[in-house]
Amino acid sequence: MTKFSGTFSVATAVFLLAAVAACGSDSDAEPAPKPTPSASSPTSAAPSTPGTPEESAAAAAEVTVGDYYALTDLLLQDDAVALDRLEEVAISTQLSAQKNFLTSERATGTQQRGDTEIVEAKVQSVSLDNSEPNAGRVPSVTIDVCWDVSDVNVVDASGKSMVPADRADRGWTRLTVANYTWDTDPDTGWRVAGGEDLEKTPCAG
Repeated sequence: MTKFSGTFSVATAVFLLAAVAACGSDSDAEPAPKPTPSASSPTSAAPSTPGTPEESAAAAAEVTVGDYYALTDLLLQDDAVALDRLEEVAISTQLSAQKNFLTSERATGTQQRGDTEIVEAKVQSVSLDNSEPNAGRVPSVTIDVCWDVSDVNVVDASGKSMVPADRADRGWTRLTVANYTWDTDPDTGWRVAGGEDLEKTPCAG
């Protein structure tokens, strides 16, 4: 099963909004990747030519998204796993938001049971513009992820479920995956830098 992850904790639909809100409040984080105007950008819709740099970037970003979802699930399931491991999969506002969110959840004894499933992932755009890394203009890939949390439960310190009966088990999140170390590590330097929930019909099973 492929897993992915974004600026919130997809861990469960219960937590998404809390993390997204947290992410936007950290003024000390690195700037999120900036979109590049189409006239001067190597951005394209999902790359279609095999072997192009854009296709390689998209593939690497998808792997990172999978690692991100798997790790955020683990961090909510096992308090013994160090939060510093988030640096393996996240950066910028996403990293700050997730650390703050997970620290808060662990302090209250909240725990996740079960894993998030990625039903569908669609690469929307790829930009290899690395003209202003310090200003957040770095190579980035935008990916829309349809996730399913029907097998996920969230319990409080007493073991009682916190999941509301009307929880939507599926939804879409648009993630931005960026590479702030493109010059030295174009292949494995990708990290989830941000994301937002999308208001669209959940994907089919």
